[in-house]
Amino acid sequence: MAIYVGNLYYEVTQDELREVFAEYGTVSRVYLPVDRETGRMRGFGFVEMSTDAEEDTAIETLDGAEWMGRQLKVNKARPRENDNNRGSGGGYRKNNNYSRRGGEY
Repeated sequence: MAIYVGNLYYEVTQDELREVFAEYGTVSRVYLPVDRETGRMRGFGFVEMSTDAEEDTAIETLDGAEWMGRQLKVNKARPRENDNNRGSGGGYRKNNNYSRRGGEY
């Protein structure tokens, strides 16, 4: 399972985040998503540790803790929701009852 870490300083590095969580056990992975358009970090990340017990200890200790001038939000990461309800670009779809510029297709 992964740990969600929110409200991160936008300039934080994977190494800095790994160092904080390493105090509570073995960190196996750190992931910091980046905005596709700006290339800027999105202010949250994910940490994976080697055991559930280590993750639980890190969550209990770090949730609400202040780090780099920000109050961290730390909890178990939820699985990604299925994106089937999202469109992939929008626009006219022939099978829907849409029309363009008032005319019919």
